[in-house]
Amino acid sequence: MFNYKHIVWVFLLLLSACTEPWNNPYPASDRFDNTLYNSFRDRPKHLDPARSYSSNEWTFIQSVYETPLQYHYLKRPYTLIPGVLTHMPEVHYYDDTGTEIDAKNKQDAVFSEYILQIKQGVMYQNHPAFVKSNLTLSDDELTQINALGDITQTATRELVASDFVHQIKRLANPLLHSPIFSLMAERIVGLSELNTTLTNEKHKGFVDLEPYHLEGVKVLDKYRYSIKVKGIQEQFLYWLAMPFFTAVPPEADRFYSQAGLIDKNIILDWYPVGTGPFQLSVNNPNKEMILERNLNFHGEYYPKFGQKSDIENGLLLDQGKKLPFLNKVHFLLEKETTPYWNKFLQGYYDQSGISSDNFDQAIEVREKGKTILADRMSNKNIRLLTSDSTSIYYTAFNMLDSVVGGYSESAKKLRQAISIAINEEESISIFRNGRGRVAHGPIPAGIFGHIDDYNPFVYEKINGVVKRKDIAQAKDLLAQAGYGDGIDPKTNKPLVLYFDTTATDADDQSNLDWIRKQFKKLGIQLVVRPSSYNRLQDKMSKGQTQLFGLGWNADYPDPENFLFMLYGKNSKVETGGENASNYQNSSFDALFEKMKNMPNSTERQAVINKMVLILREDAPWIWGFIPKSYGLYHEWLTNSKPHAMARNTLKYLRINPKIRDEFRTKNNQVVWWPMLILVLIFVGLIYRFRTQ
Repeated sequence: MFNYKHIVWVFLLLLSACTEPWNNPYPASDRFDNTLYNSFRDRPKHLDPARSYSSNEWTFIQSVYETPLQYHYLKRPYTLIPGVLTHMPEVHYYDDTGTEIDAKNKQDAVFSEYILQIKQGVMYQNHPAFVKSNLTLSDDELTQINALGDITQTATRELVASDFVHQIKRLANPLLHSPIFSLMAERIVGLSELNTTLTNEKHKGFVDLEPYHLEGVKVLDKYRYSIKVKGIQEQFLYWLAMPFFTAVPPEADRFYSQAGLIDKNIILDWYPVGTGPFQLSVNNPNKEMILERNLNFHGEYYPKFGQKSDIENGLLLDQGKKLPFLNKVHFLLEKETTPYWNKFLQGYYDQSGISSDNFDQAIEVREKGKTILADRMSNKNIRLLTSDSTSIYYTAFNMLDSVVGGYSESAKKLRQAISIAINEEESISIFRNGRGRVAHGPIPAGIFGHIDDYNPFVYEKINGVVKRKDIAQAKDLLAQAGYGDGIDPKTNKPLVLYFDTTATDADDQSNLDWIRKQFKKLGIQLVVRPSSYNRLQDKMSKGQTQLFGLGWNADYPDPENFLFMLYGKNSKVETGGENASNYQNSSFDALFEKMKNMPNSTERQAVINKMVLILREDAPWIWGFIPKSYGLYHEWLTNSKPHAMARNTLKYLRINPKIRDEFRTKNNQVVWWPMLILVLIFVGLIYRFRTQ
């Protein structure tokens, strides 16, 4: 007969049997698998490389697809190298008669032509689209299909040059609404005309693009193709490292055009088809997304060279070894910060960022704002890696505004006074836990053209130390601008300025209160006008703003991608461009036109120096700050190096599952003693009941 002694023995048996973490969110079969565990917060909306323009989507896209060019994983500044090309593109220059001209005279070129040669023997992942019988599935077959994996018959084929040409044609397909079509239509010869043709024909479904001619893009042979652009486009090479210019096989478009598949959301935007190191095997954005190694992936190898610090940091131990090192990358949906952070500490995520809520737990701030990893992290062999981003956050003045805009000396001094008063160092310390650096111009560190000095209109050097000018100097400039003590001479009341912002959450109020106090130091009353993103865009396009906050992340690591936001011909009001402050300075514009297509050189840097000096004096922006990225990495994840531009870096990472499992087991032990006490109490109650 079963009695209380059996209960104790069962408990002890369970205790002795517990040899693996009890709270593992992953299948037990994956315990020692070579899998990287990561998360995602927002569902990827587009996985079609013609339609996607979001960094969270590019992580998946650039793991499945390969681009003609890519960024060297280790080198800084960021350097382009061949991706699926055999070598960097050849560039030829032509005059208006079509006659080729020498590269030394390329400034006279009317057209530039890029010749691209792809590697031979590159195979696509196995996919149903390459089986001819799957291109027209019968109704009976379709009823049996609910996910792509239900189609068991797959095949592959070699990557060819025409696949790249097909994808560039797709950019002009009006049904796809490619976010870069208008930009590329200004560059690629014939792309606009192709779009007009396709639009006039009013297609409603599948469009076979093969018969359509695109003047500027040609197949030269099986492994070579060319792209002809207008004028000189030095930055075009950077676009060739973006997913828009990857290869999409025509078979994929035809396969996914079947109505029965579309009805079940089995489409290219959901199931990409590429030649990259991974393929998307699970796409369930309400739970998880899984990338698995593409068994057909061609030979690509870990870099043999990098920076000096890469040797010291163990980043060249795998030099020359075949990629990828991972078998799988498992992404779980995590909408909240706290559970994600806890899982990282438990070893169920291999890397993590640091939110403001967790900053004090992970980082210690020492004297002079120096940050180090907290002991509670380093004691668990967690590493901290930091890097400057290729972003800038700034406050813009609308230069068309009658108060803060204009180019008179008084207008400049008003903007300079405000720039001094807004203490960005304090803001970074309070609201970003010190994660950032003050910007002294529009170009972040790490981008060619960055000037590593201070803005003399906002800062001064005293005894060799650079510091922000004091508020008395700002007030003096304000008085010279005609607003002594912050009084508007037209009303004899404090000057009132208006700040438009999309920061409308309750958590943003402390930051907005701080901004108001900065203006109050000058006696200026700041009225904050909360706005939705779309509403702010509309107000900017109509010139109905005074001051507003914005940020910009580089599309590519070139100074042109930052300085173009202040180029007169890109005025938001006049042309709908990205110059939201509507800044126009003829001297700056002339220098921009000279600089934008120059190769990186001392001559180009000299031109940029002149441009930045003009901007600092005119002060169309309060330069704000450049964020600093903080990342935490468990010891079993190696080859990690933050890269602000590339999204194809999963292939370089390596995992040691044995060390990870030991960590998980050690840090996820069940605390048994409360349960043991409960069992003993329960046994005691039974014994007492039986003896009564």
